[in-house]
Amino acid sequence: MTSLNFDFTAPATPATRSAVLVTGADGALGTAGDALDKAGEGIIRRAVAAARFKGKLFSGLDLVTPTGLDLDRLSLVGLGAAGELKESDWVRLGGAVMGRVAEGKSDAATIVLELPQGAVAPEQAADVALGMMLRSYSFDRYKSKKADDDDATKDIALTVMVGDDARAKEAWAARKAIADGVKLARDLVNEPPNVLGPVEFAERALQLVDLGVGVEVLGEPELAALGMRALLGVAQGSPRPPRLVILKWNGGDEGAKPVMFVGKGVVFDTGGISIKPAAGMEDMKGDMAGAAAVVGVMAALAGRKAKVNAVGILGLVENMPDGNAQRPGDIVAARNGTTIEIINTDAEGRLVLADALHYAIERFEPRFVVDLATLTGAIIVALGNHHAGLFSNDDALSAQLSAAGQATGELVWRMPLGPDYDKLIESKVADIKNTGGRYGGSITAAQFLKRFVGETPWAHLDIAGTAMGSPQTEINRSWSSGFGVRLLDRLVADHYEG
Repeated sequence: MTSLNFDFTAPATPATRSAVLVTGADGALGTAGDALDKAGEGIIRRAVAAARFKGKLFSGLDLVTPTGLDLDRLSLVGLGAAGELKESDWVRLGGAVMGRVAEGKSDAATIVLELPQGAVAPEQAADVALGMMLRSYSFDRYKSKKADDDDATKDIALTVMVGDDARAKEAWAARKAIADGVKLARDLVNEPPNVLGPVEFAERALQLVDLGVGVEVLGEPELAALGMRALLGVAQGSPRPPRLVILKWNGGDEGAKPVMFVGKGVVFDTGGISIKPAAGMEDMKGDMAGAAAVVGVMAALAGRKAKVNAVGILGLVENMPDGNAQRPGDIVAARNGTTIEIINTDAEGRLVLADALHYAIERFEPRFVVDLATLTGAIIVALGNHHAGLFSNDDALSAQLSAAGQATGELVWRMPLGPDYDKLIESKVADIKNTGGRYGGSITAAQFLKRFVGETPWAHLDIAGTAMGSPQTEINRSWSSGFGVRLLDRLVADHYEG
């Protein structure tokens, strides 16, 4: 895997053999770019004209062994028209820049960041570095490599030239912690299911103690004693025992109520007795992407020493069709006493979350709770792969999540809840049933979860379309995106720290 080492310096002549220069519309240059062009006797502007390079956002142009410049490769990356860049685009710009660096196959490169009309802000420079780090991620630990493969592990030294380099370094320290959290979440989702079961997932979460996170792991006896029969019902078909993991970061005032994140962690989902079709079932190793995102955001908060108290809860199970598996027609009692008729054993994530949410809220009394789950295929039908579904009982929390999504590019779209949807999950033989049928499937799933949160401000993020197998972007070339880590970190940073 590629490792990037960043340094931030004031603008100067690049000392590396490879460089990337950002340009405005039609290849417009700033002060540093103009100096490079003059040193090369106009080679940059001639190349722009010859290639009809328009400098569109994230577009690129490569100059190999440019005459008059002490460079083997100079790449241009477009910024688009003045005022076109949104906040989230600076991270995407970093991904586009990293794409050019990777193509050059150099072990060192200089990134010249400037606007044609002035300086790039230090926070924007740090965002570019964040995008570069996210773009460089790959999951290749199970690929066989020859001993002489120099690219098996590669370190790249990157010098980012920006006006206020001191502040850029400070901003990058926090961005790096966020990038590390995203990469951790991606790693967990990408792991094969024979390697990462509930026990192994919990062991990975235990590694967060190195960041100062408190970690508590509950096994099957403890879960039974707590009355988590909905969660245990899902797990009973697998020989791999369930786990509930509690992650605690205490960076805020002592005694202050925490913010809380709860993640669905179905490490592999066959559908149980209501077994899924064979085609595409291998992707169900990613049905724990919600729990992975919670681990990632807790790592990010601890890594950047966020001034907040935060709790993460992971409900970890495997859903298998063993002879001991839960059956359609079974009735289980959740921890809060609600009885649930099992209609479809493939509607299992909401059972795990029901017990996890109730336990977490009762124990920690959080300021709010956000759960993340690859819960329904219905949300992909509704929203595709570019927005996560947002369901909430609190308008203020919903607005904060939507704003955080716009800022980070991890977009959410609010979906409806209401008593009419409750009628769809009424059971003739129990309090509720675990599926309301085909229509409004993501809504009835959220309506199910709402029964277990009480009056606590709550948001449910259905990330089935955004966490895995989503479209490849400037900042992700992996099957797993790590969706939710940057979104929730930004939510905390903007509204709940200090």
